[in-house]
Amino acid sequence: MSQAASGMDLYAAVENQTVIEKNEIKLIPAGIFIALPYGYEAQVRPRSGLALKHGITIVNSPGTIDSDYRGEIAIILCNQGKDKFLIERGMRIAQLVVQPVIHAELEEVMELEDTHRGEGGFGHTGH
Repeated sequence: MSQAASGMDLYAAVENQTVIEKNEIKLIPAGIFIALPYGYEAQVRPRSGLALKHGITIVNSPGTIDSDYRGEIAIILCNQGKDKFLIERGMRIAQLVVQPVIHAELEEVMELEDTHRGEGGFGHTGH
């Protein structure tokens, strides 16, 4: 909503009021179609206000829209809150961020170079 915002708001395009019960997942249409240029993707991200106030998030966050997708954008919302949540037409339900994509070329090797961290996984760095 602000000039410096990195995301564009996505709005619910439901025909009727839709309830998302506690711990329920629903696909909510956004009513828009986009055509991204090759080399870009759009990421569908949760709205922080809905997450904080109501526990509404996106199951596959961020959802990825590839440049060759031409269908309607829809958001997989999940209610992790304490109460049911009402979705109404025109409600801001997510945000869309367009990002460049690097198409990497993978090379198979027999071993990787060693680093200080090595194979240390989750929580290994202590932060």
